[in-house]
Amino acid sequence: MPQMATEEARLILRNATRADVPGIVALSATTYGEHFAYLPEMVGGQLAQFPEGQFVAEYDGQIVGYCATFRIDEAAAMSQHGWREITGGGYASRHNPAGDWMYGMEVCVDPNRRGLRIGRRLYDRRKRLCEQLGLKGIVFGGRLPGLSRRIKQFGGATEYVNAVLAGKVRDLALSFQLRNGFELVGVLPAYLPSDHESLGYAAHLVWRNPRFSDHPVISKQQLSGDLPDRVRVATVQYQQRRISSFEEFATQVEYFVDIAADYRSDFVVFPELFTLQLLSIENKPLSPSDSIRTLTRYTDQLSDLLCKLAVSYNINIIGGSHPTQMADGDIHNICYVALRDGSVHEREKLHPTPNERHWWKIAGGDSAEAIATDCGPIGVMICYDSEFPEMARHLVDQGAMILFVPYCTDVRQGHLRVRYSCQARAIENQVYVVTSGNVGNLPGVNNFDIQYAQSCIITPCDFPFAPEGIAADTTPNAEQVAFADLRLDDLLQARASGTVQNLRDRRHDLYQTTWKRRA
Repeated sequence: MPQMATEEARLILRNATRADVPGIVALSATTYGEHFAYLPEMVGGQLAQFPEGQFVAEYDGQIVGYCATFRIDEAAAMSQHGWREITGGGYASRHNPAGDWMYGMEVCVDPNRRGLRIGRRLYDRRKRLCEQLGLKGIVFGGRLPGLSRRIKQFGGATEYVNAVLAGKVRDLALSFQLRNGFELVGVLPAYLPSDHESLGYAAHLVWRNPRFSDHPVISKQQLSGDLPDRVRVATVQYQQRRISSFEEFATQVEYFVDIAADYRSDFVVFPELFTLQLLSIENKPLSPSDSIRTLTRYTDQLSDLLCKLAVSYNINIIGGSHPTQMADGDIHNICYVALRDGSVHEREKLHPTPNERHWWKIAGGDSAEAIATDCGPIGVMICYDSEFPEMARHLVDQGAMILFVPYCTDVRQGHLRVRYSCQARAIENQVYVVTSGNVGNLPGVNNFDIQYAQSCIITPCDFPFAPEGIAADTTPNAEQVAFADLRLDDLLQARASGTVQNLRDRRHDLYQTTWKRRA
């Protein structure tokens, strides 16, 4: 079988380098106009003062976003100040390597790329750096672009800001900052006199590092900042219904991705074989094997759709599974995982069920690799795969901390086999498991007549986790979305010092799981 390709990331967030200076200057000119653009010397100063605090967003090789920061002491950060004063004239020359706060001096985004949530990504990267460095938080002066239009209505900048805070009026910038967890501490007059929309004022905002205070002892991996503090996951219990076109299917998928993104989810997962809904487009009887081969025609469209949605909505998508014809003619059941950096990964179902082998002629894959994401390594087990302990252990040995299980079962007994198996995998591997199943019926689609699901988000069973080991549950056989926040440090703490320590207590002297090399 040929090696399956992984698409290159189209949207990349990374630290800025000297080679990026012309691109950053050009971006600032596009954003603010030539008169207010950064000088190359300014950007050079920012990079020289605090190189790890300067980030760029690159889309198809072009710089479309820039984030500039430096460290500063609390007294200076919390006092009244102006932009030029606090930033050293835009050179970040006030950088204090011992400063206990991070100052956010700039976030700018190409106006033509604002639909990609680049600003939010840059803010999240800045927060992660703050956590990695163990600083108290982030402080900055935020624009008030609605102030000039409403100053007469409210009488002053402070009154306007308080109205935004109370939800009486919406400000394009300040409302965004408040939604992103920033706290208002006051108003800064004469902060940036050239900002006429804000009348020179700025909102004095802070974000407090939730991990700054004393924290339970966790692994060096967490302390290094390689993992976020928490991961929000959404599982879609997907209703099967007749459709007339791929566009109609795409609209339904985007609807759920949009919902998950609105709730700031890091991942959204769809069920196994949810694309069988596309067979209702044909509206004619097909044999089971012909049905599956017909479905493979949509593979490229599905992959492109998931990639587009992942980037546009800034979310990682576990795309259920979809029958895919391989180069040798075999049909494999493949989960397309689209990450928000624009890359697409393919993960095969290793264990087709007897019915899949008999009716649909689906063959099993032969690799199970963890996928590196911005929320740590993850693994995918498609339905029946979850009933084989070796596969989950193999993924966890590779570092996976969340296992996603898209599944498709027709009756409650089948559903419970998957659910109980996933609960066992969560306990024995001290890992989170997220399941997603289909509900509803598709008359006329062979071997897909009825569905039963109760999707859930499963945790290990120990004190840091949800009661009964269920972080979120759904109503059986009803279309809905369930959410949960999963703390990765709880997993690491449980593995290191939990009531039971399944991973640590394995008897490597007696048994082990060995995976064979592929030919």
